[in-house]
Amino acid sequence: MMESDPEKRRAGLEKMAEVYGWEVSDGDGDFFGYTVEHLFGEVWQRDALSMRDRRLLLLGLLVGNADHDVVPIQLAAAFGNDELDADQLRELAVFLAHYAGWPAGARLFGQVEKVLADAAKAAARAAEAEGP
Repeated sequence: MMESDPEKRRAGLEKMAEVYGWEVSDGDGDFFGYTVEHLFGEVWQRDALSMRDRRLLLLGLLVGNADHDVVPIQLAAAFGNDELDADQLRELAVFLAHYAGWPAGARLFGQVEKVLADAAKAAARAAEAEGP
């Protein structure tokens, strides 16, 4: 059983929320503990790579490994955290299509466009809610 470190746990939960762009609740079990305390509490905290660098590497790996179900989460977080803009997300699809294969690039491009459309709809709803 994992021995938890409260400071790493706090830092990991904060970094995880920053990475994904939403509030993260603490969880149970060793798998969650190692994910929060080691991956987000240590690895994502290191200084040698920026958040944007890590995001690009992760997206390339996910697309290259055909882990398409996780890609939209990372795309939305990258866009929402201003790590990558719309043009950069589209360029990522063009670039990765040549290394990960055209079907993977085409799928990524569709995922990018959906993330951008969803963000535009959310922004329009927020603007309507604020009123004139």
